[in-house]
Amino acid sequence: MYCEHFHLRRRPFELSPDPYFLYPTPRHNEALANLYHAVNGRRGFVVLTGEVGTGKTLLLRCLFDLLDRKQVAFAYLFNPRLTADDFLHHLLTDLNLAADLNGKSARLRVLNQFLLDRHRRQLTTALVVDEAQHLSPEVLEEIRLLTNLETTSQKLLQIVLAGQPELEDLLDSSPLRQLKQRVALRCRLTALSEEETAGYIARRLERAQGPDAAKTLFPDPVLAAIYRASRGIPRLINTLCENALVTAYAHQLSEVSESIVAEVVEDFRLQAAVPAPTHAPLPSAQEERRQLLTTLLRLARQLDTDTAAPELDWELRSAAKGEPV
Repeated sequence: MYCEHFHLRRRPFELSPDPYFLYPTPRHNEALANLYHAVNGRRGFVVLTGEVGTGKTLLLRCLFDLLDRKQVAFAYLFNPRLTADDFLHHLLTDLNLAADLNGKSARLRVLNQFLLDRHRRQLTTALVVDEAQHLSPEVLEEIRLLTNLETTSQKLLQIVLAGQPELEDLLDSSPLRQLKQRVALRCRLTALSEEETAGYIARRLERAQGPDAAKTLFPDPVLAAIYRASRGIPRLINTLCENALVTAYAHQLSEVSESIVAEVVEDFRLQAAVPAPTHAPLPSAQEERRQLLTTLLRLARQLDTDTAAPELDWELRSAAKGEPV
């Protein structure tokens, strides 16, 4: 719709996780390299975490491209809200194995034989789970037991769990301590800095065949406004930029203005656009003592404790004056 107007060959801010548009920050490069080498090196268990919209699924898609080149067979679980039986069925189906066998033991035998055959041919097999923070304890236990499929020297199935920070809390829970101990590597994605946000936008526009578009479409004050509104979250950056371009096109403008960004922020009710709430400062040690003495004095008076109340009252007055008590 707006591509011709802005001399672009494709829409640069689609929300779909397209590896073509990967913006390789040092953190993303490091995470991708760690994931790839962990799987290809048969490290066993890897965890990738990051806040909503920081690019976890996009990074997994990039990982899939690398695994395909190395003939790594992998199953991809993108909807983890499954029963333990459905999970095993999905795993076998994704690996093109017979999943309709009677009984769990028969399915596990088929899977184990498949993994051993690939291992003998020096081929790697992986299971990648997205949105893993939604996995049930039963499925997580099934995944833990799959790590027991191994030779004397290597794991037969490489497992990647990707999810929001809640996944870290889940793995830290006592019932999953066995699973946590098997994690060989952890990676974490964070939001972009203001400089990286500008680079991210420029990269996407360049990949959309508009090498000079970043300078002409998004002036520096607009880039700063987008960063403030998105807090450096790539998904929110995409939403803001896409709709800002649509609005600028509707008004037949040649660039995006700060007022357009503000309009998009309001339309999408992006709470991150407003300054973060300032929390009340923690009370000082003197203030904490004053509050405690006030409470004790109130209790003493309620209990009619004549001996304690005068002493507490004196300490309270001293604390209010800032004197040591």
